[in-house]
Amino acid sequence: MAESFLLGALRRGRSVEQFLGPCGSAGRPGVRYVEVRAAKTSFEVYLHTVEDAGSEGFFDLGEFPPFDPDDEAGEFGRLLGMAEDPLAALIVAEQCAGAGRGRWVNEGIVQDEYGDFVRAGRPSDASPGGWLWPEMPDVTGPRA
Repeated sequence: MAESFLLGALRRGRSVEQFLGPCGSAGRPGVRYVEVRAAKTSFEVYLHTVEDAGSEGFFDLGEFPPFDPDDEAGEFGRLLGMAEDPLAALIVAEQCAGAGRGRWVNEGIVQDEYGDFVRAGRPSDASPGGWLWPEMPDVTGPRA
């Protein structure tokens, strides 16, 4: 999504998301995605880490259980940070979750990217589009 469309969507109160790829282990696979959403007076950045519970016919990441079942806040995502403007929120997502500026999609489209990941055999090193999965920076932010 072009940056101007991305910032416009956030200013209109729409969320944007980015699929970050696999996490966990072969015995306990998970996936991560990051979301930037508008709040009343700011923009919030959430990291979602869920069990890789999908199949070729089931891509609804919002329905997947949290990767850490003991983390009640994990069900809603981990709040990585907040910012007063959308561009600053994108920078938080880049610094705290390894998000890439050119890979954002509208809310709900991240599920299609997960579907591409499943159909490609769940590659561990790079996305079906060829870009390397980001490494998760070591951050300890507030929990949602």
